[in-house]
Amino acid sequence: MRRIPLSALIGLFITALFFLTAIFAPLIAPYGVAEVVGGVWDPPSADHLLGTDNIGRDLLSRMIYGGRTTIFVATAATAISFITGAFLGLSAAVIGGWFDQLLSRFVDVVMAIPTLIFALVVLSVMPVTMPVLIVVMGLLDSTRVYRLSRSVAVDIEVMDYVEAARLRGEGRFWIMFREILPNALSPLVAEMGLRFIFAVLFVSTLSFLGLGVQPPDADWGGIVKENKDGIVYGIGAALWPAIAIAALAISVNLVADWVLNRTTSLKGGRG
Repeated sequence: MRRIPLSALIGLFITALFFLTAIFAPLIAPYGVAEVVGGVWDPPSADHLLGTDNIGRDLLSRMIYGGRTTIFVATAATAISFITGAFLGLSAAVIGGWFDQLLSRFVDVVMAIPTLIFALVVLSVMPVTMPVLIVVMGLLDSTRVYRLSRSVAVDIEVMDYVEAARLRGEGRFWIMFREILPNALSPLVAEMGLRFIFAVLFVSTLSFLGLGVQPPDADWGGIVKENKDGIVYGIGAALWPAIAIAALAISVNLVADWVLNRTTSLKGGRG
């Protein structure tokens, strides 16, 4: 087995730390997510390690619960985008013809509209609930996954072993999931990390604009919005969520880069 580089180990450790904190948030957070325990923007102390927010809630507790919400929404949206995009991309490559053309042109039209503007328009006319937010994010991001999975599947679809499966009489689903998908999994897994980070940034942006996670639930983008006025007075409460987003993005990218480099090297060695 290849030795895991130090950068990937650091990325794995930080990413695992974020996910474990999100899973066990009720056990780790010292206070409730909406519990007022101090004054407005109190400085860090023994009772409040990161201080308090704009209405006196413990900022560390808000960060922990906010990370739980942000990671959950981003993970669920990423899962929807990859299930939908990969299935449609593989289907378009295997079926081809008018189905491929119609689906690809529809995806081109959707991708021509800026994703943030599209999401703002949709969420402005729909109730902003957690399921709606996840579905909207997942479907919008599935267009990127579709393009990647289709381009990879088109190259694999002409391979000899795929032709042999057709000659054996295998159906389209067999070819998609037993012949093409296993060989397309490496770039898709690497891309999943990048799509997850995009989802984290996306939900944080929507929450900052008021159309993401709604109070009393906390998320990192919402915490920035709530405490942004404190920056004028030298209060750094809005900076902690930004630091958390940056740390999560860097750690996941380190892991994704390692996965991509490793799979590329393995393919080159087989050739």
